[in-house]
Parts: sequence; C-alpha cells; structure tokens
Amino acid sequence: MRFGHIDRIRAIAVLCMVEVHTAAIIPPEGISVGHPAAFVAAAFGGMAAPMFVTISGWGIHTSATRRAADPSHDTGMWLRWLAPRVLLLGLCQLLVNLLLNVDRGGRFEWHTPGVLTLLVVAALLAPVLIRLSMRSRTGLMLLMVASPLALGDASGTDWTWWERVGSQGTSEWIARLLWNGTYPAVPWLGFVLLGSIIHDLADEPSTRERNIALGLVATSVTAAVAAYEGIPWALTEGEAVLTFFPASPAFLVVSGTFVLLAHRALEGSESRGGEPGGGDRLEFLEPAGRITLTIYVAHFAVLGAVASAMQGEPRLELVPAFAATIAHTLIWIPLAVWHQKHIPEVSLESLLRRLS
Repeated sequence: MRFGHIDRIRAIAVLCMVEVHTAAIIPPEGISVGHPAAFVAAAFGGMAAPMFVTISGWGIHTSATRRAADPSHDTGMWLRWLAPRVLLLGLCQLLVNLLLNVDRGGRFEWHTPGVLTLLVVAALLAPVLIRLSMRSRTGLMLLMVASPLALGDASGTDWTWWERVGSQGTSEWIARLLWNGTYPAVPWLGFVLLGSIIHDLADEPSTRERNIALGLVATSVTAAVAAYEGIPWALTEGEAVLTFFPASPAFLVVSGTFVLLAHRALEGSESRGGEPGGGDRLEFLEPAGRITLTIYVAHFAVLGAVASAMQGEPRLELVPAFAATIAHTLIWIPLAVWHQKHIPEVSLESLLRRLS
C-alpha cells in the first residue's frame, strides 16, 4: 500500500534538491551569501536534504521491517535485499559525480561520497537497526545530533568545498563517507533514524505533535542565540548558529523539526484511514514522489550540460537566473505525470523492484 502523503513529501524533497542544485550551478550575478535571494535558496536547500534522507530512511526501515516479518527470511534473503540497493545506489552516486564532474565545470570528483552513498550505509545497517527498540534508535539519533560537538575540527569546520568533495587515498575517502564529507554518515544517519521513528509512531500523531512543539521551542532558542551573539542564524558554511557544511547540532534539531512538521501537515488523517493533508489539491505531486531517485539522477544530467556550457561565460542576471532555476525545478512535475501515465516501468525505482 502506497501512502499519498509519503509520495508528496518525497516529491517536495527532491524538487527542493533540484532547486538548490540549480541555484548553485547558475548563481546570479552580484548575489552574495547575505542577500535575501541567497538566503531563500539556501533555506530550501537546507530543508531539502534532511527531508530527502528522512523519508528515504522511512522507506528503508519500512522495507526492511516487512522483509524481517517474513517467517522464511534468512541470510540469503537479506543479501538479495541488500545487494541491489547497495549496487544501484552506489552506481547512481558514481553517475551523478560523472555527470557534474569538476573537469567539466561541475562540483564533484568522480569518487565523491554523497547523499546516495549515505543511503548505501543506511541500507547496510538496516538489518541491525530494525532489531533495536524505538527507544534505542531514539538514543542513537540524539547521539548523532550531539556528534558534531565530539568531532570538532575533524568534521572540517573551516574546509573549502573542494577539500570536502576531494580525497587522496582510501583512508581520506572513508573519512569523507563517515564523518567529514558532504553527507557523512555521522551525523546524517540521524535523519535516517528519524525516518524509522516516524514509521514506528504512525499511530501516535499526538506524540509526534509534542515532539514538534519541543522542536519549535528549540528553534526559537537558536534564533535568540543568534540575535544575542550578533551572528547569522543560518549559513551554508561559516560562523552561524545553523550550518550545513558541516551540519551543526542546531541545524540537525531545527531541520529535523521542520521535517516532522512537514510530514505531519501532509499526512493529514491518511495514516488513520482518512485523506492526506491538502486532499486532492496536492495529488499532482504524487507521480514525482514515485520516481524521486530517477529525478535526482536525471536532473544532474541537465545541470552537467549547463555547467559545461557555462564554463568561462559570465553569470546570468538575477531575473533570468531565478527564472531558469524555477523552470528547471517545476518542469519535473509534468514530466513525472507524463512518465507515470506512459512509461511507469522505465525508472530506477522499477529496476530496483525487479532486482529485489
């Protein structure tokens, strides 16, 4: 059974990923980090990846739990479940890196670990994590939230982008994968664990609403700290209360809160047999939510071509850059509708189902 609100969240998450990646490839002329337009773009991006990883964590946990409930499950069954996911996600990450490679004006080395390799780690850990109680997984999630404090400078607090995506040798690559890359397992597995907790609390919306309330209080505190200290509330990187590279504890709490809030709003009463939030008005998002991996990989093909064509060219002005970003973001909605109507079996998701 597919939940409409899950597909809608998936769609919003991947579309926000498209938006922030497009804005990074075609940044408008004269827009600094402190410009309101840059803040809006960064805000969408800051929520996109946590939402994408959380809802992917929900999906991995749901699938693994269903597999474990099969009385005949054994080691061979787990290998048949794991192998296609690890192989496909790993190859897709490699493809993304090649499509938007630094040698052609892109942003990645061919071997850069990213969000898809994070999901590989999540899949590998799933057979273990589903055996833990929700209390234990909640404890692990809180450890992930606190982990940046323990990592300190080892997380690359003052690194450039190119230091974060590059690595020399196996040991550095493992470090980028696990604790100081773009989406390192520590602390980003916290969002995977959050997805598993959302799954387990499906029948307890009031508990999730209390957690949202606590998160909003914590969010208010982070804003107050920023005002008191006289520093920015949120930046992609640098000196701010919320930072994405590397993910700060405050960022993890605030973004996790907004993921919970978005999920609760879009869920409506569907988990209890009713309609998802927004009713039929948001149904147009669901086709995109069924092929998020396909959209995620495909949009990098477009951005790779754009990045290559724009090498050495002047930046666009604000209005055309904004228009191009919005157009590239929204075009995936009608494309997904057409895809689901005419060629629904031609997708990475369909391939994974066949391999599993």
